[in-house]
Amino acid sequence: MFSDELEKINWEETTKAIYSKTEADVLRALGKSHCDVDDFMALISPAAEKFLEPMARLSRKYTEERFGKTISMFIPLYITNSCTNSCVYCGFHISNPMARTILTPEEIENEYRAIKKLGPFENLLIVTGENPAKAGVPYIAKALDLAKPYFSNLKIEVMPLKTEEYAELVNHGLNGVICFQETYNKARYNIYHPRGMKSKFEWRVNGFDRMGQAGVHSIGMGVLIGLEDWRTDVTMMAYHLRYLQKHYWKTKYSVNFPRMRPAENEGFQPNVIMSDKELAQVTFAMRIFDHDVDISYSTREPANIRDHMATLGVTTMSAESKTEPGGYYTYPQALEQFHVSDERTAVEVEKALKEEGIETLIYHIPNVPLQDCIACGSCAKTGKCVFDDCVNEFASMAKDADGFIFGTPVYYAHPTGKIQSFMDRVFYSAKSAFVHKPAAVISSSRRAGSVTSMDV
Repeated sequence: MFSDELEKINWEETTKAIYSKTEADVLRALGKSHCDVDDFMALISPAAEKFLEPMARLSRKYTEERFGKTISMFIPLYITNSCTNSCVYCGFHISNPMARTILTPEEIENEYRAIKKLGPFENLLIVTGENPAKAGVPYIAKALDLAKPYFSNLKIEVMPLKTEEYAELVNHGLNGVICFQETYNKARYNIYHPRGMKSKFEWRVNGFDRMGQAGVHSIGMGVLIGLEDWRTDVTMMAYHLRYLQKHYWKTKYSVNFPRMRPAENEGFQPNVIMSDKELAQVTFAMRIFDHDVDISYSTREPANIRDHMATLGVTTMSAESKTEPGGYYTYPQALEQFHVSDERTAVEVEKALKEEGIETLIYHIPNVPLQDCIACGSCAKTGKCVFDDCVNEFASMAKDADGFIFGTPVYYAHPTGKIQSFMDRVFYSAKSAFVHKPAAVISSSRRAGSVTSMDV
């Protein structure tokens, strides 16, 4: 478990090491194609502040190579604010005098319908307070079941669970879990989390191991900027990321470093303030440290910051977020967990991203008979398929694309015959349009066959 590894890493010595980094250390890190945690420490150190421009260029390069000019957008839905924890910075604090809401299944489905009217969201994050007695695994499983007809990618941000409980939720359609360690400073952790299950440091930090053991496809991790020295906390998260990648290498990972904003009780003021410049620095450093990790910004960040960083390292953003339970339809005036900063609609965010050169295009294979490849070899001579149909149309668009997501329903534990014919022909006749570009696959099934379809 990672708690055992963390015992070997001294907080104070790590802090000292970060602040002792020199410009030579920074230049050495920038010159490496693959960085270790020591290099990451150099890149987030004060010594790296004068190197932000070359860091930004390198971060943009790695991001475009791996993700293209694409941003994945998700929307969070809070289904309950009932919580038994006493986090001193949180609006859901058990002692905070507020109306507690647990949405019914009918209300949850109304929220799903309302979200779909906002925009073409396919990525949903289901969020709860931490009250397993009233909103535990069966309640979360029901929310996932109800979401499947509306969304293709389901993640949760809930209390840490047992391995078998994560596995159970995977069977209900769960694709990913996001959990914030908040801070890795064990000596001071209980100052911020004095009571409730969240006060158990080891249970929380080892929750990521349990996710990996359960076969969760995507794991999101993060620290809350404002509690402890941010440079030391994100370094501990870098150690944690490398540990998880080594032990659960099939899993996809994302990182978050949200800056603390006011909670409803307004009794806690951040101990540490991260400037916009420092936020950019840690984003660049994380991308240089790990070319494949998903870097996420929430609506806690201002619109101008999110728009600008979308081209420089960030790959996932939330949009049109409501941080109160039932905020899209049922209880639009309920008490928020925290205030959002970027209050734009999804359409407005999409427009802003397009202005930064980030675009998406959805292409549907026409609902007409599609000819199979006949191996005539004509495309090798002419550069296009001999059957002049949608395959050539798509191939011409693919040349300008930075990445691809291919989707198919599952027919008898297999992708459709049409998409197989389509991809056979387009890859063979226009292979140069796809070389060295990132791609992903989505399959939609009622029961089984998704894995087989994606393998094909």
